[in-house]
Amino acid sequence: MSHKARKRFGQNFLVDEQIIADIIRAIRPEPADNMVEIGPGLGALTRPLLKKLHHLHVVEIDRDIIARLKNDYPEDKLTIHAGDALKFDLAQLPAPLRVVGNLPYNISSPLLFHFTGYVDRIIDMHFMLQYEVVERMVAEPSTPEYSRLSVMLQYRFHMEKLLDVPPQSFRPAPKVNSAIVRIIPLPAREVLVRDEKLFTEVVAAAFGQRRKTLRNTLRAYLNEADFEELGIDAQLRAENLGMVEFAKVANYLGEKPTLQELR
Repeated sequence: MSHKARKRFGQNFLVDEQIIADIIRAIRPEPADNMVEIGPGLGALTRPLLKKLHHLHVVEIDRDIIARLKNDYPEDKLTIHAGDALKFDLAQLPAPLRVVGNLPYNISSPLLFHFTGYVDRIIDMHFMLQYEVVERMVAEPSTPEYSRLSVMLQYRFHMEKLLDVPPQSFRPAPKVNSAIVRIIPLPAREVLVRDEKLFTEVVAAAFGQRRKTLRNTLRAYLNEADFEELGIDAQLRAENLGMVEFAKVANYLGEKPTLQELR
């Protein structure tokens, strides 16, 4: 049974057997793992995963693919959760959980932030994403790829780019390169942020006009004395500050009476 890729679901199906084997080796599935695959598609990862696992959960929105999965795999091996991954509650699955998938590139960033809400239940995540997105995720400060996404994910996760995947590995071939990334939640003791909402506000403000200095982008939060107290050069730009420095700013502001009054 053939299936035509649907643009509205961001479908590009992985067909390169060598890449598939490399991904499975990187994931290292163990039989008893509680694993969920996001967007199984035509089963490029589903099939080899089920050779290793006792059971697999999948989240799929395409009704035709759901019908295909039901036909191809027994219920005692595969549980299908029909619906939008952005709305899927991972808390209904057994923990600790491992998450894998070839994420739709058009909603990859919202999906990544959705999964951050379940970090206490997740062991690790392995995702296929657009190459540029992975580069931003793992970017170091003062590099062109370093961005708000870098900071907002690095305070929660250790991330590592594992391998590049060329367009010809898919049908249909996308117009962009792809990459596999490993994402591991940091232990609670290593999360430096005390007020997540404030941290998010500060990072968003700093990167809102990334060519401007911190003196300008954070003027609603910090004055000259604050910058001096923090030991941060107000002439720097957001791209020059590491995640640790952003956490330091947010934690400092969380204890600042004047800001608390404003909030």
